[in-house]
Amino acid sequence: MANSTSKNPPIVKVAIPVPLNRLFDYLTLEGIDQIPPGTRVLVPFGKTKKVGFVINNTNNSELKIERLKPIIAILDESPLISEKDFQLLQWASRYYHYPLGEVFSAAFPASLRKGKKAILAEEKHYKLSAKGECLNPDQLKRSPRQKHVFELFQSKNKSVSATTLNLWDKNWRPAVKALLDKELISLESHATTVINFSTPRESPLPANAQQIYAINQISAELGHFSVSLLEGITGSGKTEVYMQVIQRVLDLGLQVIVLLPEITLTPQLQERFKQRFSVALSLSHSKLTESQRHSAWLEMQQGRSCILLGTRSALFTPLKNPGLIILDEEHDSSFKQQEGFRFSARDLAIVRGKLLNIPVLLGTATPSLESLYNVEKKRYQLLQLSERAGNAIKPKFLLFDIRNKKLQDGLSEPLIAQIKKTLAKKEQVLLFLNRRGFAPVLICHSCAWVARCHRCDTSLVIHYDEKKLRCHHCGYQQHLINQCPSCNSGELKPLGLGTERVEKSLLELFPEQNIIRLDRDSTQRKGSLEDHLDKINQGKVDIILGTQMLAKGHHFPNVTLVAILDVDSGLFSIDFHATEKLAQLIIQVAGRAGRAEKPGKVILQTRQPDHPLLTVLLKEGYNKFAKTALAERQLASLPPFSFQALLRVYATNPADPQKFLISVCNIVQTINNLGTLVLGPVTAPMAKRAGNHHFQLLLQNAKRKNLQSLLDQLIPQLYTIKEAKKIRWSLDVDPVDLY
Repeated sequence: MANSTSKNPPIVKVAIPVPLNRLFDYLTLEGIDQIPPGTRVLVPFGKTKKVGFVINNTNNSELKIERLKPIIAILDESPLISEKDFQLLQWASRYYHYPLGEVFSAAFPASLRKGKKAILAEEKHYKLSAKGECLNPDQLKRSPRQKHVFELFQSKNKSVSATTLNLWDKNWRPAVKALLDKELISLESHATTVINFSTPRESPLPANAQQIYAINQISAELGHFSVSLLEGITGSGKTEVYMQVIQRVLDLGLQVIVLLPEITLTPQLQERFKQRFSVALSLSHSKLTESQRHSAWLEMQQGRSCILLGTRSALFTPLKNPGLIILDEEHDSSFKQQEGFRFSARDLAIVRGKLLNIPVLLGTATPSLESLYNVEKKRYQLLQLSERAGNAIKPKFLLFDIRNKKLQDGLSEPLIAQIKKTLAKKEQVLLFLNRRGFAPVLICHSCAWVARCHRCDTSLVIHYDEKKLRCHHCGYQQHLINQCPSCNSGELKPLGLGTERVEKSLLELFPEQNIIRLDRDSTQRKGSLEDHLDKINQGKVDIILGTQMLAKGHHFPNVTLVAILDVDSGLFSIDFHATEKLAQLIIQVAGRAGRAEKPGKVILQTRQPDHPLLTVLLKEGYNKFAKTALAERQLASLPPFSFQALLRVYATNPADPQKFLISVCNIVQTINNLGTLVLGPVTAPMAKRAGNHHFQLLLQNAKRKNLQSLLDQLIPQLYTIKEAKKIRWSLDVDPVDLY
């Protein structure tokens, strides 16, 4: 029972990052009546201490006052996020039905989640010493890099910050250390300063009529909320549109967030932005250190940095002067978090843009069906770039029917001939296969035994170079075996293709050529991806072989032949998203061909040359495919013509998830579910994974409001189900796949 307000001391309701959908009451510190919402506080929690976030102040509690503990410390003088961002996090928690404490936690870097102070480290500044001022740079001619850096200091005639040196040349440190050792420069410390100037370093590229129209239309929206969908074929100059609009935002003294679907795309865009803009630029993605992400978050929050380049979680970074949010490759499913807090960065970017009253720009060559539907409904403004920038021309598509054809590890004879022809012209070849490892299956030729993961319903992938068999779902691995454990024969054979296997075949076919394989296995070492991309762009690579990381955004001017080795794997799937993803993949991979003046060629190897998807896509283009796919979705009442939530459940005992989901169905029947379709329970597409048995239940309604109303009533009751303590469950609102 709540206590009387007149006698109660001030109480704060705190969101704590634990998997409980509730707030916790604490007494404030003595002498403090109010703590502003959004402020971090250190609180006792059980036998531990946790960093929580103040949600509101009150004088009431459902608990007796004597049972309430006081907070230990207030960690911020004022909240680190704005009122609008506070509202965004509350909205996200309600919409995705995820605990508010964990949503808040996801919006802060790890350092601040741990309770560290929200201060930026002092930045190092360097200046010429008295000895350096008397030195002639020619005396350093035997050390060209030192001479180059020394001349920079001379030209600046003042102290130079580490940020400025980074913008100038990322490999400045060895030369600066040598100059410090020679006492030609000295070190001084300053607090990081705000960089306000926005004069372009490089002049913008000449824009064509479509680009100019897009730039002007987006710029006209600055200062209020709108969503623009920039649909530009690959190579049409979308990035140039971004940069010219960004310059206009910077001219107004405002900040920009640019979100990318993959970490692999950040180095290339970072380099282009550094060459163009003379403002501070910050990065935020999972490959950075905790300290780097801490700095990036605070630099944007304090207005010390003007542009943030990052992956999906960077969306939550606070902005002192918000101006624009850009999502590149908006169609990409990587923008949807697939575990924990399952938010869509694209959808939340639009909610945030509306709250902040700033425009949101979505760019892609292959718009998602949801975005095209929103264009139809006049919610988004459509801007199109239908011509390749400069003198580049669209690539030519060729379908190679490989039925009954001899293949050398996935390479048909006509494809090998095309590769030879391209290499003879000193041009580069890109081969795409979305399967890493040597082969997906190890099978016994004598008894048909297959090496399978004992924890998952899948086979172990052969990693030949490492002599390992590895599960790509749970991470289990074992040594590669030579003898069948079932019949003791030595007839173990690889079945199917992976990038490792194709690479070995290419090395035999083209021993004189430089070949690079780009996949998660070959780019694990820090900096290895950047090194590979540099070699490709310098023309030191002849054949590039890779997985999905090659499909997005990379600019390889000398690649004139692109081949997708196995189109068919994406044509047959139980997931209705599959055809859309395959069509996008084909167009995105094809976009790597012929990006400069040289004409490009795209080869698709298939055993289904008459498949309707391929026919429509190659003859009539992505837009025609999208219209057909949208019509099919409408007939089937599938998203975007309906709204879905997927309840996933797993446990070591397969009976428990099934009983749990049957109870869920019974609860749904007791709620006025306003026409919600209940599909399941069914086993997940991969029924056993990491030793657990997976089941799922799909809820679908023609109206978003009705589905949310059902979830509001259903979720609290899930905790009361008898089997709830025996299973683990998660809710995925607006799932992008049904796996």
